[in-house]
Amino acid sequence: MGKKVKRWSLLALVAVMAFVFAACSSSSNNTSSSGGSNSNAGSSSSSENAGSSSSDKDSIVIAINQAFLTLDPHNTSDTHSITAVRTMYEGLVGFDENMNVVPLLAESWDVSEDGLVYTFHLRSGVKFHDGADFNAEAVKLNIERAMNPDNNVRFSKFFAKVASIETPDDNTVVITMSEPYAPFLNKMAMFLMISPNALGDAEKLAQGVAAGTGPYKFVQWFSGDRLDLERNDNYWGEGPKVSKVTFKPVPENGSRMAMLQTGEADFIYPFPTEQVEKAEGDSNIILEKTDSTIARYVTLNILKKPFDDIRVRQALNYAIDKDAYIKVVKSGLGTYLSSTMSSKTQYYSEQPLYEYNPEKAKQLLAEAGYPDGFKITLWGESESETVKGMQFIQQQLAEIGVEVDVQAYEGATLGDMVYVVPEENQVEMWYVSWSPSSGDADGATRSLFHSDYWPPAGPNTAFYKNEQVDQWIDEANATSDTAKAAAIYADIQKQIYADAPWLFMGVDQIIYGKRTNVEGIKVYPDGSINLRQAELK
Repeated sequence: MGKKVKRWSLLALVAVMAFVFAACSSSSNNTSSSGGSNSNAGSSSSSENAGSSSSDKDSIVIAINQAFLTLDPHNTSDTHSITAVRTMYEGLVGFDENMNVVPLLAESWDVSEDGLVYTFHLRSGVKFHDGADFNAEAVKLNIERAMNPDNNVRFSKFFAKVASIETPDDNTVVITMSEPYAPFLNKMAMFLMISPNALGDAEKLAQGVAAGTGPYKFVQWFSGDRLDLERNDNYWGEGPKVSKVTFKPVPENGSRMAMLQTGEADFIYPFPTEQVEKAEGDSNIILEKTDSTIARYVTLNILKKPFDDIRVRQALNYAIDKDAYIKVVKSGLGTYLSSTMSSKTQYYSEQPLYEYNPEKAKQLLAEAGYPDGFKITLWGESESETVKGMQFIQQQLAEIGVEVDVQAYEGATLGDMVYVVPEENQVEMWYVSWSPSSGDADGATRSLFHSDYWPPAGPNTAFYKNEQVDQWIDEANATSDTAKAAAIYADIQKQIYADAPWLFMGVDQIIYGKRTNVEGIKVYPDGSINLRQAELK
């Protein structure tokens, strides 16, 4: 795949702001955690093809800031792709708006006292979109697909401790673990069920041409342009009130805002933070805000110089004015990243901030042998706010003599560059975000900091390795004692924060915009969009 890249030279802070406010063009791709690339479903197309639009009385258009990377529900890692698959597919359990685990395709479940046996009692009479029966055998086949190493499925690690899967009858699944695994229910809420008829074709699964049990069905996907869905009129639960949904990736903030103002879009996320004041004066627009689990940070590849020296990593953290970051990049809509995870994440433990201190930063650089600074490359995605954040970091680090080459890529391209074996990986710094869509501390920790998750196996793109931290993470997952787990996670956060494999930038406050006639759409703390109750008044 050819790399699509834009480069920016050093800009003054005022110019950074002016650039973003004035921009009005459109391109593509994603923030959370990049995954693999995808290909078009059906023929290559533009918006001229048939599809829903907000001019239809019973349809909704949702504009998002980045394109979907895959529609294979067992292979998602970015938040927007998770939104798409959760609209079409369902798991045995799911999440409510506070990220609590709730029943879905399983009406109930039991866990043995020793934490080894999970028994799920399934809903009866549920059909996949293609007419296949949802039953215990379908669940077993889905898990076996993930467990099979030949399939190279991202979610395979959810089932690493599964010893056996039994189906005593059509409505009962018994999963026995080889050892306790505390986050298992949260991982099952991430694991969505695919029709057995579609499990054998990985290419079609990635393109969305498959069948789930969810409230909406796949129609067509034109990668980078739109995803069209239609209501599942045979849905087992309360049916959705909107007949058609179209997702459109619109990376440029001004264009996304204009679509909401004109009614071309009914709902946009994320809402451009610099446009809040303008939108609050528009009687046709409603803004909603919620606290999030979305952490913004820069990974520092500690396998490469100069980031193999902890003094350099700590110096760069002291060089960032976090208050200015929240004010300038997030328009005041955010908080400090005062640990390795958001304060809204399970077992969060607050750490002392790297207070803004450029003189201390310079001193640490000098001690590390870089009295005149150094040159480095910063990668990120090409959507407006990410570019704004990278330019802010560029300006801040210039103050301590660090010359940053900002490079912005489309999401799929960036994913291909980042998820590469260490020996070939060229990442130096990556400005990115992460939210634990599994809703637990493990989801905010293991993938990002355990040495088993170095690319391409996972998103530990700092290539962080601390044997004690690895051991603590494994111990936390093996205990069902919540007090013990909380204490272990406190130690984990303290150690990682001190080791500084990241620049700890901030935590988002989620903000989304909708037309006044739109109700029932919610953005969850992890940044995923829930359409189950969507309706037009």
